[in-house]
Amino acid sequence: MNAASNTSSGNTPSGSIPGILYIVATPIGNLGDMSQRAIDTLKNVDLIAAEDTRHSRPLLQQFAITGSLTSLHEHNERGVCENLIAKLQAGQSIAVISDAGTPLISDPGYYLVQQAHQAGIRVIPIPGASTLTSALCAAGLPTNRVHFEGFLAAKSTQRIARIKEMALLTDTLVFFEAPHRIIDTLSDLSAYFGATRQAVFMRELTKMYETIRADTLEGLHTWVSADSNQRKGEIVLVVQGETAQPDSGEVDAEAERILKLLLNEVSTKKAAAMTAEITGLRKNKLYQHALSLDS
Repeated sequence: MNAASNTSSGNTPSGSIPGILYIVATPIGNLGDMSQRAIDTLKNVDLIAAEDTRHSRPLLQQFAITGSLTSLHEHNERGVCENLIAKLQAGQSIAVISDAGTPLISDPGYYLVQQAHQAGIRVIPIPGASTLTSALCAAGLPTNRVHFEGFLAAKSTQRIARIKEMALLTDTLVFFEAPHRIIDTLSDLSAYFGATRQAVFMRELTKMYETIRADTLEGLHTWVSADSNQRKGEIVLVVQGETAQPDSGEVDAEAERILKLLLNEVSTKKAAAMTAEITGLRKNKLYQHALSLDS
């Protein structure tokens, strides 16, 4: 890529024009999603920094991209960053790619980008396929406010603790999950978000065995448990945020569930006030109900 087009100025060696750091999206499954701009960029940079060179090399060969490859993953990013920044400062241009999709979305690379900004190096995104945006646009859930959680903790206690923290969020929630943990995760989400919370299960997006199914969390748990094929490949869960309930004057099961979760963390008065704000029920009614739970 022509480094002379870079107008950035920063901490670069005297007399040199810094190169450009490109963040290049690649397909998440379907090769037809590779953009011409991404191909052109990868063909012209001096170096391609890939999450896994063994994984990326066959993809690049599909598009006759033969440039030099180096590895950039979560275990070596800080160690190789200084060398990559030096190359950029010397005028070389570098493209960052992940194993699939848009780099830095639950993938390494943010530290390199951060250091590039600090060094006055121009950073250019080359947009394209993304599991996150693909899942959101196909879920049929509100996207005006979204909470992207990525992967939950592998350990049950840590996973449940985090799920409890998110139980009252009204944003649409997006999770990535490993096949061997999907049943446990659906079970935990159903237990702490409520069995009737709406969600969309997505597997192998853009690939041959792409699956998209909308149901309640409990329904998805039952379905995935009964079909081992749904426990294969890359999985995304898009979950509806907590929704307020109209004040009928009665404390229904959902309001009581929220109240109980809050009582584990805050005072009775605070729990009643927060539950009232979430559900629309009367604070005094909820406070009295909370007292009755303790008796």
